[in-house]
Amino acid sequence: MKKTALLKKQIRNPQSAIRNLKMKLIRSTLDLETRVQVMGVLNVTPDSFSDGGKFDDLERAVERALEIEAEGADILDIGGESTRPGSRSVNAEQEAARVFPVLERLQGRLRIPISVDTSKLEVARGAIERGAELINDISGLRFEPELADLAAETGAALILMHSRGTPETMQTLPPVENIFGEVFGGLRWSIAQAVERGVERSKLILDPGIGFGKTVEQNLQLINGIHQLTEEFDLPVLLGASRKSFIKRTLDRQMTATCRSEERERLAGTIASSVIGILRGARIVRVHDIAELSAAVGLTEAILKSD
Repeated sequence: MKKTALLKKQIRNPQSAIRNLKMKLIRSTLDLETRVQVMGVLNVTPDSFSDGGKFDDLERAVERALEIEAEGADILDIGGESTRPGSRSVNAEQEAARVFPVLERLQGRLRIPISVDTSKLEVARGAIERGAELINDISGLRFEPELADLAAETGAALILMHSRGTPETMQTLPPVENIFGEVFGGLRWSIAQAVERGVERSKLILDPGIGFGKTVEQNLQLINGIHQLTEEFDLPVLLGASRKSFIKRTLDRQMTATCRSEERERLAGTIASSVIGILRGARIVRVHDIAELSAAVGLTEAILKSD
């Protein structure tokens, strides 16, 4: 009984502590109260770590976006710049040339809201003009804080992610000793910047930045400690652990099987990480494998509500 009560406490408290679980976007509303939202990833890049080159053709990208909705996603997150470790930044013109045509072709064809994964003001503005309703900024406003002005002006939601350095340098930085202190401090700064520039707190979503300048062990700790973020900031948390390298590195240490499949293990690891994240209070999971994760999220929530 004591173990059951403790598990219920871990599951229930983080979610119930958050006040803004019905999030009004520009045209849509995100229902973060009744169900966890699945954010489907569409990278229209030649070099993203997992699916780079698969959807950098316009027709394939549009087809995949429609599939993402059909497979059960609640949000489409489209990005035109790779942020894998070691990747170099592209200019705004290149990024816009990849993203804008897809958004234009999708106008009026999707029922779910669109998020643009960018840290550039020019790209975010053009994306919102073409239908996007969320800005997903991996820099947490460190690169272009004017993104907060745009969010305040348009009513777009703003996802603030913690990261260190840049994608090109983040994995070469020496690890910090206190990862929660580092993430809390970075997100506290990002929230302050957003609010000072006029963004309503009710439009903010936090992302601890799994894989962005963290060690394998720190990534595991952050997933297991998502409830600390919700308790500290009283804001919804997005978890983006999909297919990331910490999964393989962890399983390389844990598994003794001689017949292994990296693809299947990354999917299994994504599901496990997402389910643990949900138990710890995450309200959005950002994933590549939409159908599988939609099923996992649905079953997780059904089990949790069964009592």
